[in-house]
Amino acid sequence: MTIPPLILWVAALLTVLAAASPVSRERLDRFAAQTGFTVTAADAEQVVGHFRAVRRWRLIALVVAVPVAGLTNDPFSLVLGWCAVSVVFSRGASNAYDEARVYRGAWLLGLAGAVSATAFLLRDVTAARIAHTGILIAVAVAVTFAARREAASAPAELAIGRWSTRGLYLAGTAIVLSAALLTPGLPVLPEPPAYTPPLTFSDSRPSFETVRTYKAPSCAWTTQVAADCRGWLVNGQPFPQAAPYVVVPGKAPRPAPFTRSPDKRALVYLHRHDRRLVYEDEAGARPLTGALADTELPKVTFAGQNRYLALVRDGARIIDTRTWRTLELPDVRRVHDLGKSGIVAATAARALVLDHQGKPRMSLPAGDAYHLHPKGHRLVVIDDEGRVTTYDVKTGERLRTVTPVFRGDDSLGSGLGWSAKGAFQVRAAWSERVYNLDLSTGKLWR
Repeated sequence: MTIPPLILWVAALLTVLAAASPVSRERLDRFAAQTGFTVTAADAEQVVGHFRAVRRWRLIALVVAVPVAGLTNDPFSLVLGWCAVSVVFSRGASNAYDEARVYRGAWLLGLAGAVSATAFLLRDVTAARIAHTGILIAVAVAVTFAARREAASAPAELAIGRWSTRGLYLAGTAIVLSAALLTPGLPVLPEPPAYTPPLTFSDSRPSFETVRTYKAPSCAWTTQVAADCRGWLVNGQPFPQAAPYVVVPGKAPRPAPFTRSPDKRALVYLHRHDRRLVYEDEAGARPLTGALADTELPKVTFAGQNRYLALVRDGARIIDTRTWRTLELPDVRRVHDLGKSGIVAATAARALVLDHQGKPRMSLPAGDAYHLHPKGHRLVVIDDEGRVTTYDVKTGERLRTVTPVFRGDDSLGSGLGWSAKGAFQVRAAWSERVYNLDLSTGKLWR
């Protein structure tokens, strides 16, 4: 609960005034009634001196606690400043009389409740909560050790010990319960205006040479309010030309298509205003489609290289980003691999190896993962049982099937294609280590 700062400062002022008030006759009368000790002229100076010392140290503690409470808006500081003196400067305990057992029982119940509440509230970890928990533990230890100290045997000391016992347990209980239940309030914010006109995004088009980083919108869906978290970020800067979200009936809004090329030099995104898919690199932007409804957006992929782009939805469209030549593949439902040597795509029932004119070179039953050699003469197929099969693309002949054996309980996670040195590479499922795979023997090496 938020406490207005003015109320907290007034409470702090009243607390300081109470601590600064002199020791009154009424205080001595209450002391005598509580302890059953008759204060004589010989003992009066010792008893009054005890109360004066407590008041003095309490006032010093509050001088420190009040600014802390005001600056942090944390009322627990006032409780700690008032009660800590009774714990730290305890004169020893007298646990033999009946009232002491009552106070000790209240202390144990309060401590148990404070520990339970703290354990529950620590699920929301904050700096203030951690500080309160540390103070709770310190006070619990201090009260335990103070309660084991016996008061001196002189009559006045015994009476002060009984009074100190009461103060020790009550102050300790107040501190631990306050540490568990009181938290800093939030600052009081000014009232917002009745109406804030929506802000529009800038129409500027930030450019780039290399897309080092990009980040999707991270806060509530909207198309009006201008804030960095409500739009795409490219290299840490707002990228306002890209649409942040798409909305499909019956589903929650999700980030709009936004794909970076493997060489990090190009982006494909949905334009904010005209709702077309756009290809953009350092040379400028080029539309790839006409205006699209949010329910008509294709899947965009560069398929592991940079030159060719695939747009897949109820058919595939392959685009050469150098010549801007387009190839339509109406029956294709998924593009597995795409490079200079050809296209590996899947229809509803078959997997096809095609050239860039769309002519089939090879056909296989639909499987899981396909990798076409950069020269186009070999096709590697990985099935869901971890078998790796190599085919001759020209003849369609199956050349070899191997099952790579990994160390321990590890297994094949995915194929990565051919490295620059010509070795076929795979990634392990659990360790995520990358291995070279001999397609003839199944041998792995790093």
